[in-house]
Amino acid sequence: MTSKKSQKSLVELRINGETIEVAFAPHKTLLEVLREDLALTGTKHGCELGECGTCAVLVDGLPVLSCLVLGLEAEGREVTTIEGMATAAGLHPLQDAFADLGAAQCGYCSPAFLLVAKELLEVNPSPNRDEIREALSGNLCRCTGYIKIYEAVELAAARMRGEAVEPATESIYGFEV
Repeated sequence: MTSKKSQKSLVELRINGETIEVAFAPHKTLLEVLREDLALTGTKHGCELGECGTCAVLVDGLPVLSCLVLGLEAEGREVTTIEGMATAAGLHPLQDAFADLGAAQCGYCSPAFLLVAKELLEVNPSPNRDEIREALSGNLCRCTGYIKIYEAVELAAARMRGEAVEPATESIYGFEV
């Protein structure tokens, strides 16, 4: 006799542009399926209550907290994780800008910030600081004061618009970066 606990659902998911068949327990969240069943560990466990934003991924191009979505709900939808952000041509401009400005300290929250910012720049290629702050407001960072993250989004947006910009060489405190 098969117990309900051992039953798995075979689901076809579209992750980072690739169609994948995966079997998992129907009660698993998308976060658990990504990390445990697909070994896509760039998506991070945070609060698992939908309060910190650390587990954000893009589903059909929109930010979603993967800890609040069942894996079954992702069937037939396009899921983008941090592993799918770079292309064969290289890092996404946001990833380059985060690295150039040191916008990540421990880096735990970075995948979610990057994906949410990616969606913002696709919808609004010229966001102002308030729009960036609002878009990223669902993501918490325990290490930074957010300024470098906002600056990195501004830098990436400018680069993506074709503007020849370089990172500032001086921080708000007057020290060389």
